[in-house]
Amino acid sequence: MRVIAAMSGGVDSAVAAARAKDAGHDVTGVHLALSRNPQSYRTGARGCCSIEDSNDARRAADVIGIPFYVWDMSDEFHDEVVEDFVAEYTAGRTPNPCLRCNEKIKFAAVLDRALALGFDAVVTGHYARLETGSDGTVTMHRAADHAKDQSYVLGVLTAQQLAHSLFPLGTDTKDEVRREAERRGLQVAHKPDSHDICFVADGDTPGWLHDKLGTKPGVIVDEAGEVLREHEGAFAYTIGQRRGLRLGRPAADGKPRFVLDIEPVSGTVTVGPREHLAVGTLEGIRPLWCGNPPEGELSCTVQLRAHGDEHRATVRVEPREDGDRVHVTLHDPAYGIAPGQAVVLYEGSRVVGSATIASTTRATSAAPATAPAAAPATAPAAAPATAAER
Repeated sequence: MRVIAAMSGGVDSAVAAARAKDAGHDVTGVHLALSRNPQSYRTGARGCCSIEDSNDARRAADVIGIPFYVWDMSDEFHDEVVEDFVAEYTAGRTPNPCLRCNEKIKFAAVLDRALALGFDAVVTGHYARLETGSDGTVTMHRAADHAKDQSYVLGVLTAQQLAHSLFPLGTDTKDEVRREAERRGLQVAHKPDSHDICFVADGDTPGWLHDKLGTKPGVIVDEAGEVLREHEGAFAYTIGQRRGLRLGRPAADGKPRFVLDIEPVSGTVTVGPREHLAVGTLEGIRPLWCGNPPEGELSCTVQLRAHGDEHRATVRVEPREDGDRVHVTLHDPAYGIAPGQAVVLYEGSRVVGSATIASTTRATSAAPATAPAAAPATAPAAAPATAAER
C-alpha cells in the first residue's frame, strides 16, 4: 500500500514509519506544521509541535530512507482545536485537545488529504491494536501494554477511518520501541515523551486561558453558599481540585475541601467534601462509533479520562432527532468527572465508540442523607494534558 506516516518527531512515530517500510509499504513521511507563525515554535518545549520536533522527524525519515514533507495544517488546527479549546472553557466545559486533534486533524484532514492524493492509509505511532475480521471489518483494541495504551484518545475514530489506519506499535512496550530505535540508528531513541498541550508553550494552562479570556472575577463558596474568597477567573479551577484553593480557613469538620462545581456565567466555584464528587450516571452527546452502534442495553466498561481507570457500566443509546444520546450508569462511582470530557466504551479490549459528556449526576449512595439526590456537574475539570503521541 501507499501510506502516509505521520511523524511528530518522537520515537514512536519514527519506529512506526520504519516498520511500515519493512512491511513492504510505499511510505512517505509527513510532519504537521500546526502553528500559524513558525517563529512561535518554542525551544525546549515539552509538547509535540516544536521546530526541533520537525527537524527530528526529517532526520528520522532520512535514516529510514523515505521521502519527507511538511504539511501546513495551521489553519485547520487553529479553527478545530485551539478555538474549540477556548470556546469549551468559556462555556464551562472541559475539552480534551488531543482527542479533538485526532478526530479533526490527524484522522480527518490528514486522512482526507492522503486519500485524495492516492494514498491508501495513514500510519501513526499510537499504542493501539487493529484486528480484521473474516468479513473484512476492522476493529480497534487496547494495546498489549496497558501502561501505554492510547485507545482512549483514538475512541473518536469511525469504522471508515480505522479501515485506512495502521498502528504498528500496538503489540509492543515503550522499552522495546526505544531499543529498536537505537538499533536502527534513530537519534530520537531516547527522546523524552511529550506531556503538555502542544499550543500551551510553558504548560501553564490557566495562565494561557487568562491571556485569552482576561480577568473574570467570581467567588468561591461552600455548599451552603457562604463566600469563602474571591478569584480572578473560574477557568483557573478544576473539578476535583484540592490544592491551591487558598481558602484561608478549614472546613467545620476539618476535612479537605475539593472543587465540586463551577458555574461559568457567574464564575461561582463551589467547594465541598470529596464524597460529593462521586458520579453515578452521565449523559453523552455527539457519539462516534468505531463500528456499528450498540443496540439495546450494553454491559461494558467505560474510561472517563486518558490513562484513567475502567469502570463497569450499563450503556443505553437513545436515538433523537437532534442527535443521539448515550446514557451511562456506572456500577461504582467515579470521582471528579465533568462535562466536556469524553466517555469511551469498551467490550473487553475492543473499543466500541465514544461520546462527549454533557451532564453528570451525583451517586446517591456516596452522598449524605441530607444532600440532594442529584446534583448535575456543569463545570470544567482539567484532565492532565496529553500530547497526541502519548
